[in-house]
This record gives sequence, C-alpha cells and structure tokens, in this order.
Amino acid sequence: MTETDAALFAAARIHMVDSQVRPNRVSDGRIIAAMRSLPREEFLPAAQRHLAYIDEDVPLPGGRVLMEAMVTGRLLNLAAPRAGERALVVAAGTGYAAAILAACGLRVTALEQDAALLDIARPALTAHAPGVSLVSGPLAAGWDAGAPYDLIVIDGAVPALPAALATQIQRDGGRLVGIIAERSGKSTAVIAEPSDAGLSQRAAFDCMVPVIPSLKPAPAFAF
Repeated sequence: MTETDAALFAAARIHMVDSQVRPNRVSDGRIIAAMRSLPREEFLPAAQRHLAYIDEDVPLPGGRVLMEAMVTGRLLNLAAPRAGERALVVAAGTGYAAAILAACGLRVTALEQDAALLDIARPALTAHAPGVSLVSGPLAAGWDAGAPYDLIVIDGAVPALPAALATQIQRDGGRLVGIIAERSGKSTAVIAEPSDAGLSQRAAFDCMVPVIPSLKPAPAFAF
C-alpha cells in the first residue's frame, strides 16, 4: 500500500465514524476511538478493500458480510462492554468486531468456522489485536472451552439465538447481543440475558443484515 493509499483510507475512516457511526447513537468513546484507529480495510480481502468505508455491508467469502459500520457500532454499544470482561464473538468473520472489543479492554475469543475468513482474520488480528484468541469450530456450538463469558456477540443475523450459547453466559451480569432475522426480511438487534427460563431477550433497534449461512435452519422435508 502506498502512502497516498494509506492517507486516503485514513481520511475515509474518519469520515465513516463522523458521518455513519457517531450520529447513530454510538456513545461509547472507546468504540468510537477503536473505529477511528483500526484499519477496516485490512479486515477485508484485497479485492474488496476499496469498499471498506461505504455505508453498506461488504460482501465476504462464503456468503458472509462485514456488517456496515453503523450496525457494528450500535450492536457493540448495546453490549455495554466493560474492560476486563471475557467476551466471545460468534461468527467473527474477519475479526473486525473482535478487534474493537479488544481495543475496549476485553479479553476476546473470536470463533469462526469458514477457512477463507480465518485466513483474513489471522494476519489482521495479529497486526491490530494480538490479544484476541482466534478459534475454529461450528458456530452454533459456541466455544465452551472458554465459558462462562460475560459477553457474547453474534456478528451477523440468525433466525434464532443458538441454544448452546445460553449455557455459556455468566449468570450474574452476563449478556448476549445479536441480530434476529425475520421471515419478512427485516432484522432486529436484541440484547439477551440469562433467566431461569433460558435467555430473556428484548429488541433494541431495527436493521437489515443477511443471515449467517451456516446458522440457517436445514430445509424441512415436505411430503
């Protein structure tokens, strides 16, 4: 990357934060500072880096996306991350959200199962969030080896919260944030907390985020 390219990306990063993130109810100064400093373009395939700061989802391999910055910022703001907490990012993709949480002082495990995304995440996290533990496994199973977590973030939309994650949240003060996709095509960011009946969730804001392909329910056989 040339000095000119780096300068253009840096200017686009500041514009992204000031025009897309800060005006959209992202109030945590640590999240804003992280999004100002992390080179989002390095969490994308080389051919997609020119799209790093657009106000849209950026396509990734395997039918996945890097969510638009505004949605990522609002979702992490909703999580109210606290320094020193243990966090699990499910469907971490290329590691961008995990890197933001690490910059906020959390101890982060990033779970991904797509090999192409892991190949992008490894160098990006090594360079910009070396404290993040990047692990590979089925997304729906979570990562029980590091449980319980104070915070779980699902970095994408799901038809329903995976049941396994409910057993991996700290009972006292633990919470999960993610995006629930509805059949209508709308999706809603939610925050969920453990209760005697499982996860008790409440809606926070509407958005449009594609469903993570591996977390779609298997098609039912019809006679």
